[in-house]
Amino acid sequence: MSFEQSVLNIGTLGHIDHGKTSLTRAITGTWTDRHSESLKRNMTIKLGYADAIIKKCANCTGPSAYTTGERCKDCGGAPEPFIRISMLDAPGHETLMATAIAGSSVIDGILFVIAANEPCPMQQTKEHLMIINILGLKNVVVVQSKVDLVGKEGAVKHYNQIKEFLRGSSIEDAPIIPVMTNQDINVDAVLEKIANMDVPKRDVGANPLMYVVRSFDVNKPSADATTIVGGIIGGAVVQGVFKVGDEVEIRPGIKTEEHSKRENYTPIITTITGMSTGTDQLKEAVPGGLIGISTEVDPAFTKADGLMGNIVGHVGKLPETVTALALTYFKLDRKDIPEQGMKDNDPLILGIGTATVVGYVKRAKKDKLELELRHPVCAAKNTKVAIMRNLGQRWRLTGYGIIN
Repeated sequence: MSFEQSVLNIGTLGHIDHGKTSLTRAITGTWTDRHSESLKRNMTIKLGYADAIIKKCANCTGPSAYTTGERCKDCGGAPEPFIRISMLDAPGHETLMATAIAGSSVIDGILFVIAANEPCPMQQTKEHLMIINILGLKNVVVVQSKVDLVGKEGAVKHYNQIKEFLRGSSIEDAPIIPVMTNQDINVDAVLEKIANMDVPKRDVGANPLMYVVRSFDVNKPSADATTIVGGIIGGAVVQGVFKVGDEVEIRPGIKTEEHSKRENYTPIITTITGMSTGTDQLKEAVPGGLIGISTEVDPAFTKADGLMGNIVGHVGKLPETVTALALTYFKLDRKDIPEQGMKDNDPLILGIGTATVVGYVKRAKKDKLELELRHPVCAAKNTKVAIMRNLGQRWRLTGYGIIN
């Protein structure tokens, strides 16, 4: 197996402040809350990501044989690389749930983090389980965090709460692993479960397609005009193969006009000038794992995640850009949200791929919805769309749709 590029994208889900970012750091050694507003507010707003190579000691067995360090904890030997993964750290707080929903389209497996020092389930814990059920994710490990704060009896009681919470869901048999990330206890057990997850089959023969999760301007403010480099887009290749030198199209692109309820966008045509995993340079990128692509795009468009939500592919090979959608709607059975039908012009937040877009109901009839979008998106038929509604002055996940 090549270790130049990750083969699995592992996301973290769970309630705010349950330890998702701390777990990501324990696995990768990277603190993913690099966005200044996240640091200021002590919460994850942007999607953070980092790579890690999980290694396995050939001389040892069990969870302790797995590490991301240089030495085996048991025998002190040098473990061999086993699998490379990308960790995607999504926000947990409810008002920014759309960001978590958007990131779900590039996730292969989930670490579902539930803190032992609070009752299970908390509100976002419930909603994130709904996301897991909607997406049909099977590669899920439940991480019971902060067990050091409650003692043995408290941890056992909370474990039973988790089991009851998961009963009847798509992951009721998922492993539950208690961890203390600040003391590096049982993190190796989590690594063992990740290392042995099923790697999804990838279609490398299809037209290449990448979801943009982040975008950057890497130039310093004082950079000389002659040294400025093009913008960077980061994301996950979901099918096909990209190569350095490829001419690619980014859709829907950049905003060119704005009307009262809709924005117009123009696609970007550019050339791939380089590709990287963050630590290794790539000549070609295959599906699996998060990568960064260097382009000739004006970095003013890529700074501060300006192109997040776009998709990338060969010119003329992407799905159509649309400003209206027809959906078949599937309502979630939520006891915490009163039954309420949709009306014309109701606003919705839609998670489509890695795009988060506002839509307005133009027609609602039983389970059929016709929507007008605030700005265009690229989306193929049969794409699954997460739907949030503003109920009681809060955005709540109420269901999902399938594009007709």
